[in-house]
Amino acid sequence: MKLLVALCVSAAAAASIPAAEPVDQTQEGLPLSDFEAEEFPSVTPEEAAAGDDILHMNYILSGRSAEKGWPLSTFKEVPHVSPEEIRQHKDVGPNNFSALPVFGPGHHHNLQSFFDESRHRMGHEVHFLSEIIQEKTERLVDRIGDRIGDRIDRLEDALDNFLEPRDAGDCTNPNIRYEWDNYSTSDKKAFISAVQCLINAKPSGKFSPSKNRYEDFVRLHQSYAPNIHSRSTQVQTHKFLLWHRYYFWAFEQVLRDECGFNRAMPWWDEKKWAGKFSQSTLFTDQYFGVLTGPTGNSATCLGTGPFAGLQSSLGPGQTTNNPHCVQRAVDERATAETGVNSYNLCQGRTTYPEFHSCVEFSFHAQGHNGVGGTMKDSIASPGDPAFFMHHSYVDYTFRKWQLGSLTRRTTISGCADNNGCPPLTLDTMIYMGGICGSKCPNLPVRELLRTLQGHFCYKYNY
Repeated sequence: MKLLVALCVSAAAAASIPAAEPVDQTQEGLPLSDFEAEEFPSVTPEEAAAGDDILHMNYILSGRSAEKGWPLSTFKEVPHVSPEEIRQHKDVGPNNFSALPVFGPGHHHNLQSFFDESRHRMGHEVHFLSEIIQEKTERLVDRIGDRIGDRIDRLEDALDNFLEPRDAGDCTNPNIRYEWDNYSTSDKKAFISAVQCLINAKPSGKFSPSKNRYEDFVRLHQSYAPNIHSRSTQVQTHKFLLWHRYYFWAFEQVLRDECGFNRAMPWWDEKKWAGKFSQSTLFTDQYFGVLTGPTGNSATCLGTGPFAGLQSSLGPGQTTNNPHCVQRAVDERATAETGVNSYNLCQGRTTYPEFHSCVEFSFHAQGHNGVGGTMKDSIASPGDPAFFMHHSYVDYTFRKWQLGSLTRRTTISGCADNNGCPPLTLDTMIYMGGICGSKCPNLPVRELLRTLQGHFCYKYNY
């Protein structure tokens, strides 16, 4: 009854909260206290030539060096839970997501049908029994999934691809996204060049104070972050997977339309590199740059590869007009939690909210934390181009889970935002800020749920 009341109160917000307009922080001056110091530091010409002027400066946040990494404490860790905590369902916190309504064929058509049925609901006994059965089933699935292991994971992927279900209305000629190790050298270079093109292009002017077209994507993510990420395991939104699916697709459209990219899109199967991201074929001098650890107690600026010396004016968090280098600080202890074990645990979940929670707080979070630096900042993490490869894997796991049953591709359930958990329905709107023009209108969930129908037409090579 409490849930029903809460849903009724929040029904008006069921279509989600439109994202706030980007805030221009350049119009407000800093407090005078920010400019106070005991004395104005100085160095000799010889010390300046040796770079000592950088080492001796007393920087505040907006004046930190754009050439050196920042203290590791600058970047707040993306909230995460361990595989063992996933087994115990601690990622869902105190929430009972199974009590939320499901929308789609065979379920509620909309909020009104849910409320009508709720008025005639027969007691709580049957519901309580179904919860017990579901819990025991999920635990059994988890145990079976754990035993499958890495040895047959690739075979399972191949069989899934070969036997992949086809739904009525699926597009007949989908774009194929190729895993990085199955992607040709020529395609890899073309993709990197297209990303560099965006970095060198002028901003659209719609995402102020972005400094280039690539930063438009950073600013969009930064602005919408409060509505597309869960606040914690206790307070969640389940738009995260859907929004980032659309976001990565929008990134592809801009690469194609504005930078002439005409190859298949890549994706990165990062579970293959769990515990050894730095050895990945992605992080090399030729492509995304060597993945380095911290320098002392600070992150390390990108120093190798096509993105060496890459600068950003956005972040950490909601900070803008804050020039700094894009930086990393690999932590292989965190990347170790992005492997097959976490993948199988999430794939074993049977409902969308619980699958979503598992992904967001397990290998998604630890992929960010593992690369470190800019990527560890969940708000402005797209500043590192590796962000898009990481999220290609997140979307891959989402699609693999959806292939498990038709209802996973046609129904939805969960919280539309972090404020009071208004129901996530097929009509909940997902906002993309028009970042790829007419190709990126604000769309309801029903248009984004499948990769072979609605707004999309793509699949993965395995």
